[in-house]
Amino acid sequence: MNTPGTEGNGLPDLPPEWGRVVVPDDASALAQEAAQVRRELRERARLATRKRLTALRMPLVWLVVAVLITLAGLAAVTRPGPAPAPATSPAAPPATLSGRPLPALDLVDAGQDPVPLRGLLPAMIILVDGCACPERVSEAAAATPPEVNLVAVTGGRSVPSAPPAGGTGVRTLADPAGGLRSFLHLSPRPDAAVAVLVDRSGVVVRVLPELGPVEAYRADLDRLAA
Repeated sequence: MNTPGTEGNGLPDLPPEWGRVVVPDDASALAQEAAQVRRELRERARLATRKRLTALRMPLVWLVVAVLITLAGLAAVTRPGPAPAPATSPAAPPATLSGRPLPALDLVDAGQDPVPLRGLLPAMIILVDGCACPERVSEAAAATPPEVNLVAVTGGRSVPSAPPAGGTGVRTLADPAGGLRSFLHLSPRPDAAVAVLVDRSGVVVRVLPELGPVEAYRADLDRLAA
């Protein structure tokens, strides 16, 4: 007796929705259907692989972008900056100034007439464009021998009618071009005056970046007067 779904072909019960199942005597008759099934299986496998790659693509892209951003940030942080300029003291003139000739500079007097600086040698030249320093100028005027000229140099073109210290023996001139400052490589300071001692041959004997007590340069004044 046949059971439902077998139709007497000796097969076990199969789901009714499969319909009528016919098993051929020759298996080669199913070659075409088998090839089609294999193609469908391969196509499904390709589609599944493509879906997996598509799902992984965006996370990989974001991972690469994050790595590049991190590397760029590290490069910006670790990149060496420009080497800092060596610290220099504003009160330290070049050591080579002593023994060098004084440039042929023309200063101006109160009447705006040019005065060759080398025509006043030997001289002690005090730059008072940053600090008038009247006490130090007065001390220098009192200690300067008659054979040595004491010159106070201001900035700009204006020359005060009275000496900076209000005393005598000081000739005040202006350096509108700033040539003396350029030669000394010293910037004006509000708390100190700069002094330059030059002998009669025009050679710089000493540079005082900060004019101090007379005892610090009295021997140089005697040398200029000799």
